Amino acid sequence: MTAVEAEAGRLKGEADEPGWEVDPDDEWGVAVITTVGRQLKLRREAAGMRAAEFGRVVGYGEDMVYKIEGGKRIPRQEFLDKVDEVLGAGGLIAAAWEDVKKVRYPKTVRQLGKLEGKAVEIGVYECNIIAGLLQTPDHARAVIGAAQPPYSPDDMERMVAARLARQSVFERDPAPSIHFVLEEAPLRRRVGGTMVWRQQLEHLLEVGRLNSVWLQVMPTDTEPHPGLDGRIELLKFPDGTAVGRSDGKFNGRPVSDPRQLRILELRYGTIRAQALPPRESLAFIEELLGEA
Repeated sequence: MTAVEAEAGRLKGEADEPGWEVDPDDEWGVAVITTVGRQLKLRREAAGMRAAEFGRVVGYGEDMVYKIEGGKRIPRQEFLDKVDEVLGAGGLIAAAWEDVKKVRYPKTVRQLGKLEGKAVEIGVYECNIIAGLLQTPDHARAVIGAAQPPYSPDDMERMVAARLARQSVFERDPAPSIHFVLEEAPLRRRVGGTMVWRQQLEHLLEVGRLNSVWLQVMPTDTEPHPGLDGRIELLKFPDGTAVGRSDGKFNGRPVSDPRQLRILELRYGTIRAQALPPRESLAFIEELLGEA
């Protein structure tokens, strides 16, 4: 056994990487992973390496190698980097990660993340949960894991990863202006247990103090407001266009018609006006932490 093989240690199989299957209904995703897998196979065969030998060198089981090459599994970035090194591809295989990482997440989430990544202003009101853009990994896992019927472990990890990937919007430069309004009740619900709940509230305080973020809390004892029938999201883009969604008024469908957008803007503006101001909202969250 070579030093490289010894370093690889136990070979990874599917149980080690849940949530990396290819969605058969995602045509673009299937095409990307199939193309990458075919290139990996051609380069491996050109190097004169059998799948089992190749797998030992890169740290994967033979079956996993075949599934990645056959377009059945999404390769991790670490796998592509290792393969690039082993086959001496000069960065060409590693560069495939730029396309592969987009396939990692469900198609609908990719579309939403793409819109959020272009927006210069994002406004979100959530009535039943903490907004996905604000969730910690453990909180997201607990929320998604509470679904009935339950998701498979693979699907759950895929959805958690997709939700967290959208949070790269906070790292953009220049940063978009992001506004959140969260109801008091979900903030008090100890999703995932007390430790996860405390970490989530601490994360809200951290994000809420960013210069580009305005976070407001809607107290439970406030007057009725236009968001009682569901969440609202508004995205505005550099060219002056916008897209909005509302669970109640438009059944969650994206809308871009100016008249419909004005309705959503009116509702969201009213909600923001009724919620606690940002400074008082952060103080409210600090008080919740102190009650634990």
